[in-house]
Amino acid sequence: MAKKYHQLTVKEALAVLASTSSGLTPIEVNKRLTKFGSNTLNTQKNASLLEKFFNQFKNLMIIILLIAAIIALFAGDLSDAIIIFLVVILNAVFGVFQEAKAENAINALKKMTTTTSRVKRAGKIMIIKSADLVPGDIVLLEAGEIIPADLRLLKTNNLKIEEAALTGESVPVEKSAAVLTASELPLGDRHNLAYMNTNVTYGTAEGVVIAIGMQTEVGKIATMLNKAESATTPLQKNITHLSKLLSILILVIAALVFIIGIALHRSSVLNMLLTSISLAVAAIPEGLPAIVTITLALGTQVMAKKKALIRKLPAVESLGATQIIASDKTGTLTQNKMSVEKIYRNLKLSTVATYSTNLNDPLVQAMVLANDSQQTEQGLSGDPTETALIQFALDQNLNVAKLKQDFSRQASIPFDSERKLMSAVTNIPNSTKKQLFTKGALDELLQRSSKILDNNQVRELTIADKKTILAANRQLATQALRVLAFAYAPFNQPATTDISSQSAERDLIFIGMVGMIDPQRPEVKQAIAEAKSAGIRTLMITGDHRDTATAIAQRLEIIQPADQAGVITGHELDQLPTAELEKQIEQWSVYARVAPEHKVKIVKAWQKKGKIVAMTGDGVNDAPALKTADIGVGMGITGTEVAKNASDIILSDDNFATIIAAVREGRRVFANIQKSLQYLLSANLGEVLTLFLMTMLGWDIFAPAQILWINLVTDTFPAIALGVEKAEADIMKRTPRGSKATFFSDGVMSSILYQGLLEGGLTLGVYWLALTFPFHHSSSLIHADALTMAFATLGLIQLLHAFNSKSLHGTIFTSKLFNNRTFNWSIILASVLMFATILIPAFNDTFKVTGLAWQQWLVVLIGGSLMLVIVELVKLIQRILKK
Repeated sequence: MAKKYHQLTVKEALAVLASTSSGLTPIEVNKRLTKFGSNTLNTQKNASLLEKFFNQFKNLMIIILLIAAIIALFAGDLSDAIIIFLVVILNAVFGVFQEAKAENAINALKKMTTTTSRVKRAGKIMIIKSADLVPGDIVLLEAGEIIPADLRLLKTNNLKIEEAALTGESVPVEKSAAVLTASELPLGDRHNLAYMNTNVTYGTAEGVVIAIGMQTEVGKIATMLNKAESATTPLQKNITHLSKLLSILILVIAALVFIIGIALHRSSVLNMLLTSISLAVAAIPEGLPAIVTITLALGTQVMAKKKALIRKLPAVESLGATQIIASDKTGTLTQNKMSVEKIYRNLKLSTVATYSTNLNDPLVQAMVLANDSQQTEQGLSGDPTETALIQFALDQNLNVAKLKQDFSRQASIPFDSERKLMSAVTNIPNSTKKQLFTKGALDELLQRSSKILDNNQVRELTIADKKTILAANRQLATQALRVLAFAYAPFNQPATTDISSQSAERDLIFIGMVGMIDPQRPEVKQAIAEAKSAGIRTLMITGDHRDTATAIAQRLEIIQPADQAGVITGHELDQLPTAELEKQIEQWSVYARVAPEHKVKIVKAWQKKGKIVAMTGDGVNDAPALKTADIGVGMGITGTEVAKNASDIILSDDNFATIIAAVREGRRVFANIQKSLQYLLSANLGEVLTLFLMTMLGWDIFAPAQILWINLVTDTFPAIALGVEKAEADIMKRTPRGSKATFFSDGVMSSILYQGLLEGGLTLGVYWLALTFPFHHSSSLIHADALTMAFATLGLIQLLHAFNSKSLHGTIFTSKLFNNRTFNWSIILASVLMFATILIPAFNDTFKVTGLAWQQWLVVLIGGSLMLVIVELVKLIQRILKK
């Protein structure tokens, strides 16, 4: 019986997999990719276009409509049957279009969040897509990463892996490369194996891939489930639930229309049946969930272009409601690189912009030569503080390479945390002498300095000088600048590698200091201001010292210049009982010297205040806070895979401004769904009221073909187009809607009701006007003309009302009325389809309409336009009352 992988030694495992510790060659990788396929978990295949088309006919209302068409066909009403069949087919085509559009957007979203792995191939370390891993690949692991495939561990260094997703064991498991002898071991006890989709929480390791994709342990579970991940969001569920409730209500009304119509002998049983079914089919907003899906999915693609990758669709819903953004400082609010900002030389403080220098400047020489960073083709590499010093020299257009060549290094004394200094011994050009350059903490440097370079003259360092220098140091520290001091001295010892600090770093000549800072991202201050105008409060959470955090927060205007009370440290947080923290949480905007565990406390405290919180994070320990927050925001560049996996959104540029751009997009998506919802439901309410009141008043009622046609052409195109409306100019000046808000908040429900009533009232008004004041010379056509005018009016009302719906409260009479090309074309297409039934005589009989005289068209135009005018007047009054 063959041994299992956990029973094999490292050498045996590599031999079985025909691999080596240097990894596979490119040729072998290509062979194995062909043989084993992609390292992905299978999901259900997408249905074909034909399957999608036939799936549209599984809808109960469509089935009822087909039965109605068959009844009409056998009853000899050929025109109604043809129209019903046509509407059903077109509805199916639009359904396929909507489904495919949403599916494509969601698939594109999945591709954007592809994970990567570090592997060793042919002795070279490279980063590849995890999907391209093959058995035998050597994978390198470190804390914060997701295991990309099943591995036999080859080397481990304090490795711990959290396997709860697979074994249910919540405590991270310690791993090693040691052989296990027992054949049958539970998954959780196979300590020399690592499994796909589990998390590295500590340490580093190297492992060889033993299984990929569906052959992994998690793949076997996926096979048993054989179920694709659902993309249904809470919002879609709510909309579907709403559609079902409306369907029941509309079916009751349709039944009433049928019963009353028969009881009052309004029409034949067959015609009333067809009319009632058509009313139900037309009025039920069955396309609403699909429109919501498309709007959400397309919104994620727009956000992706703006560097925000949405991993979970519900995050789009939450974004627009965000009230608190708790952001890391380093790399998100700042650039995550040190930069020289102030220069102290000749006992004077100056800015970088006003400091003039050259290669003969001893301060520049010390900055460049007492420095271990390197210039490479990819840029500067090394400690951020040291690279900042070199960058300063490069920014002054100085030849750094020449300076290093002229002052070639002979020896060095490395930095250590006790003495807080670093020194380099160099040659002096055109001389046999040598010189020592030292940089480090000011207090240590001053203790070892006996002289000062003042205006290029060396003199004794006095007590007064020291006081002046220390005062300047304090001034720089209050500006959150990291201070480095520099000195030099003649070096008279033999240049060996074992020179000591005690003998070399003494009797130094003090040159000066530089103040450095991790500068803020240039766009962040404006983004914070925009967030503030949108009613969103920005918090800064950092591990930095209080003074540094305060200074950066003041620069970014997170807190006011004189505000010290708005800052709290992690130690102070620990002293506060949870109840007290929740009570006082609103007084702080800056949290300094905090540990990752403090983040969860901060998020929960704000949530207790009823706030919707977005939290940024990049480390393994940030994962709990990212999951606790309403919106977890992971860092795409510096973030660990664990942090990304716990996030709802990943910033591909690690930039705070990107969060604000995503919030703006989230608000746009929410507003557009509101617009589509208001438009569809008010239009459907108008249709229902019109037909119901026509029946009650004993008037002629719309034919089934007319009802279905109005619904098809005026609902489908404009509703989809409203979903891709551009953001309104004031969208980031509105306060967040809050956690209790729904799509019917902000006056949407009342607008649906009054606009639906208005649509029905105007349509019936035109019908009554046409009966009372006939515009046609033939009295026999009075009722036919009146019904045609009502049909045209209802269609025109809905098309014009689409313009009303472009803004829930703002006026549409702006220069941006036609800024949505999709919307413009949808209105044109819908108008052509709607009015071709009347204007083209060949269609008149099919749709049971008559040709209209110009006077009748004028009435229709006035009736339809009144919808536009009245709604705009109501919105104007609402705006005035709001002020």
